[in-house]
Amino acid sequence: MYEIALSVNACVGSNTRADVAWLISSTESIIPMSFEAIAITPGGGKIGNLVNSAFDGPLIEQATRKLPTGRIITRVVTDFESIMSNVPAGTTLKFAVLPSNAIETGIWQSFLDRESIAIVCHLEGDEIVRSEYFTSVTIIAADPQIAEEFSKNKSMTLDLGDRIVTIYHPITKFVVAGTGPIADALAKAAQGLGWNVSVDPRPSMVAGLTATLSPMDCVVIMGHEVESSSNCLKYALESKAGYIGALGSRKMQESREDWLNYRDITDISRVHGPAGFDIGASTPDEIAISILAEAIAVLKGV
Repeated sequence: MYEIALSVNACVGSNTRADVAWLISSTESIIPMSFEAIAITPGGGKIGNLVNSAFDGPLIEQATRKLPTGRIITRVVTDFESIMSNVPAGTTLKFAVLPSNAIETGIWQSFLDRESIAIVCHLEGDEIVRSEYFTSVTIIAADPQIAEEFSKNKSMTLDLGDRIVTIYHPITKFVVAGTGPIADALAKAAQGLGWNVSVDPRPSMVAGLTATLSPMDCVVIMGHEVESSSNCLKYALESKAGYIGALGSRKMQESREDWLNYRDITDISRVHGPAGFDIGASTPDEIAISILAEAIAVLKGV
């Protein structure tokens, strides 16, 4: 949901219909809880990715009916869908499809702000007749069972018979703008923390990756090419990332600063460069540890 929030929020703001679909259950819990969701726009356009796009067809077909209420879509995975999705054939999946106008407008901003959210879909058969939404502030008004599960700080789905509850707790996003041994070591170490990691050296891709970052997220810039790495740093500074680290020598830091100054970007106080605590790190793994330690300290306000 967090990944499509920006696009859906724009649709809501322009009074454009968008049906939102997400996975709510699978037999024997074969598929773990996921943040994945898609938004389907009029005409069958799609934003986001859900289970490797293997089930887009029936979900888009449902959305194009433009029903006033949501639906639960049950799908038994076929052999072909199994190949596409890596989900065993015969698995029963259930998806929720809900028109965005049935979702409180402010909830999309809450997703953009990376808040914890609980979505409660009230059911009559396979129809979603009503939906409720709770944040960390309003969860006290929820059913005690839902509030208790919410307090566990774990993303999950709950099937309560007449209600399906989806609880989202955001995790830190870690964007690495660069490639090479240090980038690989950073990705591996950050994944070990349970963070959502993206690695790409291309400024055009970094622009998209940083667009939805929040104060709980991180960006690390590396690279030996001033133009490319400075562009990535510009996008990082335009984001709300809580930690921005820049690898490179003092000379490279100065060159990037000059590049930014020339483009009237003069406040680089958020940039930690050279990135990482000074622990005498020399190997890629040691450098990664020093950077992550600094990032954690900054995020926690230490």
